[in-house]
Amino acid sequence: MEHRLLSALRDCGTDPRVAAAARALSLSGEHGALWLAAGLLGAGLDRDRRGAWLRGTALIGAAHLASMGVKRAVRRPRPELPGRRPLVRTLGRHSFPSSHATSAAAAAVALGALGPFGRQVVPPLAAAMCVSRLVVGVHYPSDVVAGAALGGLTAGLGARWLTARAAARAAADPLKGISRAAGPPRWTARPAARPAARPAARPLREALRG
Repeated sequence: MEHRLLSALRDCGTDPRVAAAARALSLSGEHGALWLAAGLLGAGLDRDRRGAWLRGTALIGAAHLASMGVKRAVRRPRPELPGRRPLVRTLGRHSFPSSHATSAAAAAVALGALGPFGRQVVPPLAAAMCVSRLVVGVHYPSDVVAGAALGGLTAGLGARWLTARAAARAAADPLKGISRAAGPPRWTARPAARPAARPAARPLREALRG
């Protein structure tokens, strides 16, 4: 069953446009590069939530490392389809789980939790990257499913831990949030206004914050 499904998806790669898109997605996802770059970009643009973006990026990196550990333990060979060569070269020989799927699913959970922009853009792109690994013919479907489950679980557990940590901080200092909401006292001078954001960066910041 897996071989038939893999063969059918690999045959989609005979279309040059599909093959080009699958190659681009696969190459950009090596070692989670696309998702790590997205997290760092979000941290640079959304300064008010820089810590959250960096923690989300760290979760993606942790999920990828976990997939590499499982891959070395299982050591499942990559698929070989008669008459169909892979559309991309791979950095490793082992197939289970798909590290691309792991980092993509972790990004969908971690970055998707940071606002509407992440929820609308990251999950569809992550799903497309998972499918691309089948189109290029370097993973079995079970590799992709296992990788996505590992990434989602790792990021989900980490996100819960981070949420609990933030709640504990708020409970320890309940007046901190009130003082921020109330603003500076009337008898104190207002802080100097921040310089206006660059016109090109402002729409991106607003999109990231939702």
